[in-house]
Amino acid sequence: MQRAERPAAQALLAELGLAPRLTVYLASAPGAGKTRRLLTDAALEAAAGRRVAIGWIETKGRPDLDALAAAMPRIPPRRFVTEHGTREDFDLEAALAGDAEMIVLDELAHSNPPGAANAKRWQDALALRHAGRSVLGAFNIQHLETVAPTAERIIGYPIREIVPLSFLKACDSVVALDVSFEVLESRLRSGRIVAEEDVERAASGIFRPQNLALLRELLLRTIDNLTIPVLSPSKISTALAIVTPGIDASSFLQRVAGLADALDLAVEAAGLDGVDHNAFEQAAFAADAYRIAPPSGIRRGRLNEAMASVVAVPHGNLALLMLKRPLDRMLYIADTQRAPIARALDGVRHPYGHAAGDRLRIGYGKLTVFVGSVAGSGKTYAMLDRAHQLRDDGVDVVAALIETHGRAETAAKAEGIETIPRRPDGELDVARLIARHPKVVLIDELAHTNATGNPHEKRYADVIEVLRAGIDVMTTLNVQHLEGATEAVARMTATRVRETLPDTVLGLADEIVFIDVTPQMLRERLRAGKIYPQERVDRALANFFRTEYLAALRELAIREVGHALKRRRGALPFNRILLGVAPRARDVDLIERMGRLASRLDVDLRVATVVPDALAPAVHDELSAAAQRAQGTFTVEQGADSAQRLLALAQRFDVLAVESPRRPRHLFSRRSFAARLVSAGARELLVLPPAAPFAGTDVP
Repeated sequence: MQRAERPAAQALLAELGLAPRLTVYLASAPGAGKTRRLLTDAALEAAAGRRVAIGWIETKGRPDLDALAAAMPRIPPRRFVTEHGTREDFDLEAALAGDAEMIVLDELAHSNPPGAANAKRWQDALALRHAGRSVLGAFNIQHLETVAPTAERIIGYPIREIVPLSFLKACDSVVALDVSFEVLESRLRSGRIVAEEDVERAASGIFRPQNLALLRELLLRTIDNLTIPVLSPSKISTALAIVTPGIDASSFLQRVAGLADALDLAVEAAGLDGVDHNAFEQAAFAADAYRIAPPSGIRRGRLNEAMASVVAVPHGNLALLMLKRPLDRMLYIADTQRAPIARALDGVRHPYGHAAGDRLRIGYGKLTVFVGSVAGSGKTYAMLDRAHQLRDDGVDVVAALIETHGRAETAAKAEGIETIPRRPDGELDVARLIARHPKVVLIDELAHTNATGNPHEKRYADVIEVLRAGIDVMTTLNVQHLEGATEAVARMTATRVRETLPDTVLGLADEIVFIDVTPQMLRERLRAGKIYPQERVDRALANFFRTEYLAALRELAIREVGHALKRRRGALPFNRILLGVAPRARDVDLIERMGRLASRLDVDLRVATVVPDALAPAVHDELSAAAQRAQGTFTVEQGADSAQRLLALAQRFDVLAVESPRRPRHLFSRRSFAARLVSAGARELLVLPPAAPFAGTDVP
């Protein structure tokens, strides 16, 4: 993870394996697989020719972990004399005296015994890197100083071993080890985490489902906060709320938080001069918003220095100042006299509502989705690893469709798992799979478009049919293939994704597992030929696999997973969008963009165009078809004043939406349509930036 305080040249050397690196794996709970990941990655480094040694590892007597550890040399432990006798622990001096280039150091939160060079093992890790040795280390999230107080309330007992946040910030890479509750419960019940006599106590404590869910959320939040992509202001995943004097800051920020929640944005709040400091501070805390100083120029309506892709401002003079110029990001003008709207039950507008309803019936299969930030993140490998664990537990598991993309490690991992033959065109053979009827099936690449002639156009429709047959499905998905994320991906990476699936398909998942990997690790894999053939490597490194793009996609993936896992959503700022469009073909794109936004918000969409006479241009058919595809309605209204007519159509709790002008206003030109709407009496408005001409790269 590149930091401002670490020079770019040093980060590049680390990426190329020419500088020492400190990599830390964070897990949400014991049993998440930290030891396995440390040993597996260490073995891969050793296979690549690096001198790797184990400094300290806790295998807990498991034969599979002991076998992995036995393949690597160990640094002999040091015997320390304590008041309770002698005990063995990591020997930092011996590690520094040896010739290992990389050292595995488990349990970084551990307190060293008296007489050790450092009080804590995480300090040993820093000392090793300072001495030119790379380190692979791990600890559980509850030991992080910023998480420990909350974790203590969750699990009910004090946490004594603490790791400072500054340590994580000093690391080169911090990787989340996400794992489902089902996996943790299975490992707990099988005696792989605690002794048999302690299983029930653990199950009623830290391993209670609600406790694991909260610790998992804390893990993802921590990684999200550490992942800060270096992007232009209009590209980052932040909503900035400008709080002005005299408004109800609490209601305003709650409504902004509801919008940001649907768009997977963090919320920052800036209070202008004259704002009640105490009220503002309490409102920001309640809305989970970070308080920042007002960006330069914001009081004059200039957004240049606002580091946010969405800016929210109360209705008033400041909003009119912002509308004087073309916008390069979304502007939300909020009516501060409105209260937030209680969110309806999730799934009311779900396009797969019939499938969601089926989930409640006995016999319907469970869906597990392994989500990654980009190709090569290890989703398929993780899915296969889970399949082997299930198979070892006696579960009937088959692979119906696995895409190895020529990766040797993935192909090797697929060995030993029964394979269902594909159709002649290479697609999933749903009929054969249902006839075989295993307990669990692996179906890779959920967003894939099937070849012509298949019963379903998209693979996710195949998956839904398999689930209805009572078969559990494990599948994979990259974040850029979610329809709701495509605009953010294009904005962040100048890349347009062709194959997509509705966000609501992810909402069908019983379990979502995030496969985390840092930009540096991805670029290493790419250089080593583990993602694309060598002839594509240089182009990928210079385009989609640029470090800042990968960091942005990682942040987006974390937020998408958090959004999908969240059981309670924020209050909505409005319950319907009324989009005003001109009778022109280019506004088809505007309708499609607004349709994706309405779907994310789970609100209704109505599209209207106002014409001066009853003659209906042919383009109305195109606009109507676009509105229908966006699950909205379309109407043509007649009137001389478009702003007044559109305002008359708006109902209570509607928000009016329009597009920002593309060019600055000249001295004698008309004001923008958005400004005319505000002057006509509109108090709630969404203004979208024009869609920039696409000059990036298309990817499948």
